[in-house]
Amino acid sequence: MTTADVTIIGAGLGGLTLARVLHVHGIPATVYEAEVSPTARAQGGMLDIHDYNGQPALRAAGLLDEFRGLVLAGRQTMRVLDRDGTVLFDQPDDGTGGRPEVQRGELRQLLLDSLPAGTVRWGRKVGGTRSLGQGRHEVSFADGGTVVTGLLVGADGAWSRVRPLLSAATPEYTGMSFVETYLFDADTRHPAARKAVGGGSMLALAPGKGIQAHRERDDTLHTYVALTRPQEWFAAIDFTDTSAARTRIAREFDGWAAELTALITDCDSGPVPRPLNALPHEHRWDRVPGVTLLGDAAHLSAPNGEGANLAMYDGAELGKAIAAHPDDVEAALTEYEAALFPRSAEAAVDGAGLHGLLFGDDAPHGLVSAFTEGPQTS
Repeated sequence: MTTADVTIIGAGLGGLTLARVLHVHGIPATVYEAEVSPTARAQGGMLDIHDYNGQPALRAAGLLDEFRGLVLAGRQTMRVLDRDGTVLFDQPDDGTGGRPEVQRGELRQLLLDSLPAGTVRWGRKVGGTRSLGQGRHEVSFADGGTVVTGLLVGADGAWSRVRPLLSAATPEYTGMSFVETYLFDADTRHPAARKAVGGGSMLALAPGKGIQAHRERDDTLHTYVALTRPQEWFAAIDFTDTSAARTRIAREFDGWAAELTALITDCDSGPVPRPLNALPHEHRWDRVPGVTLLGDAAHLSAPNGEGANLAMYDGAELGKAIAAHPDDVEAALTEYEAALFPRSAEAAVDGAGLHGLLFGDDAPHGLVSAFTEGPQTS
């Protein structure tokens, strides 16, 4: 059994940002991650890092210049299509937008590289957590090891093993799932789909469903197909049978333009279902000494473009609070949570509004109107 100064569970963007901000202030931390290595799994696709939360977090981490070196030029281009392929909205990337795009995996690696060797302990899957009293907690791992800490931070995502120390809330299915697909070498192998997506992101929407794609590095088209269906509907599809799964998902888009459905039927990887779960919008907890949450562990919501940004911002704000109160952990956590709760609730409500624009009864025209007649919401 060992004792750590700050114990962070989860080496995602939020947990790593916290560890980095603490390091900048000379405060040691240890991050425990279930994955066995940084490359154990794909790290997802493109992220737009916002100038009001994600970028300030990187500034606090002292990594803003390095981040700018990862930005993929032109990827802030945004277009909205009707189901027949008609372009309803097309906004080019002129380089002045406040949401530059980077690859999630490259951003995570930047954060990892900024930490002292040994900060992240890989292959440490948490089995459970328990209070020892007086603000101390024990974390037990699947390999039988334990660690005791005076400050435990759950940065371990939707199904957090730390959250039960603070809250009985669990994520619930939103009623929609994404199905993830990839097309590689799109310029030469999938030119029609490549033209439809354009240079950045593309949204082809209808009430309750949509095809959302983004051009990533190396002419890769990364798509999330959205469908409002119960989980049992997806469970009835054999996703190990790639051809049958593609055909079944594409059937939900019969009559749509071929260049759009090609993002499903021509995918170069097996389609992967991604159920969307969320915590209550007003999720909060009473102050419990020595433990707190950040990112999806604290405020999981349906994808709205804010999740990664909020996790990083949470990590930076918590790190700054700890640095401001190095001898009073409870003062730091109280200050952090007082700002966290309303910030998270506001983001969840805004995300629900965006979801309505994307997939509501007026899709895609409600979203187009929001873009052309008022402040942009995405």
